Amino acid sequence: MASSYNAKEEDGQHSGASSHGGAGAVKSKKPDNTAFKQQRLPAWQPILTAGTVLPAFFVIGLIFIPIGIGLYVSSNNIKEFEIDYTGADISSPCYNCAKNFSWNSTTPCVCSLPFTLEQPFESNVFMYYGLSNFYQNHRRYVKSRDDSQLNGDQSSLKSPSKECEPYRASDGLPIAPCGAIANSLFNDTLELYHIDSNGTKNAIPLAKKGIAWWTDKHVKFRNPGGINNLTVAFQGTNKPVNWRKPVYELDPTDPENNGFINEDFIVWMRTAALPTFRKLYRIIQKKSNMTPTLPSGRYVLDITYNYPVLSFDGRKRMILSTISWMGGKNPFLGIAYITVGSICFFLGVVLLIIHHKYDTRNNSADIPN
Repeated sequence: MASSYNAKEEDGQHSGASSHGGAGAVKSKKPDNTAFKQQRLPAWQPILTAGTVLPAFFVIGLIFIPIGIGLYVSSNNIKEFEIDYTGADISSPCYNCAKNFSWNSTTPCVCSLPFTLEQPFESNVFMYYGLSNFYQNHRRYVKSRDDSQLNGDQSSLKSPSKECEPYRASDGLPIAPCGAIANSLFNDTLELYHIDSNGTKNAIPLAKKGIAWWTDKHVKFRNPGGINNLTVAFQGTNKPVNWRKPVYELDPTDPENNGFINEDFIVWMRTAALPTFRKLYRIIQKKSNMTPTLPSGRYVLDITYNYPVLSFDGRKRMILSTISWMGGKNPFLGIAYITVGSICFFLGVVLLIIHHKYDTRNNSADIPN
């Protein structure tokens, strides 16, 4: 008499036990007889042998080392110039500005810093401002913003998020933009001049647009919609505490770069991960293929000193840099590739020698005397 197999019958319980056994039937704790629960799924386990491990080490080394050398050479070909204008030293032209200026100062302080470029800068040149000992990655600082307000939401404009405290309201009016990030906006003004052979100062044109991410400019940041007049759009709000002018006066000459969509403001609102960082300030675009963008020679950096940093032992600097196909100057990636490739190649050689010696011993041990 034929009977059908049931996985639950292995535990002594027939399929009808549950219906005829009544309430006293005991459930089995044994997993179902399936390939997954009984661990009968097809599996593959690599068998590491000298024939597979040694070639892998050598291949990784031979691939990583040339890539690392290429990345390192490309990084070194990038030209970069950096000048500190904090004004902490008494010999610095910005010393008086650094010592006497504060957030409450109403009169801007201007200082000039001469420098010399030993080599010409070809192609487009990117001007950055850099800050040190400024912890934009602090948890409360990073959260102190209202993304709905920055996206042009009318309700958030009049009633900002509580995350913006204590920069949520001022004088009984909501702050726009609210939060600690916006309140600490970098507002130094940098102007670059080239000194020709006659001693004449020639202003270097600095492009202020195109410095922010496209998604930030066109998606994340928007002015309150429906009103072309930003003065009316931001009516009933107050400027951040440390700002000298309201958000609708950041760039009144260019409606496409004013208010929440001002690119200097957008760049600042993308917080840095480390306490020493740089942010893109301006772009010096190449005009002719025959002449360098910044020829070698003497230059003057005029600084409108609006951003005090000595209170938190910070430093300020201006950086001029070109870029390559891999971005800005960063030798770490090339060094990392070279290091990993060299270690793999070295381990391959060591393991090959060990394998050769032990393999010879095993063969000799099999030979009878």
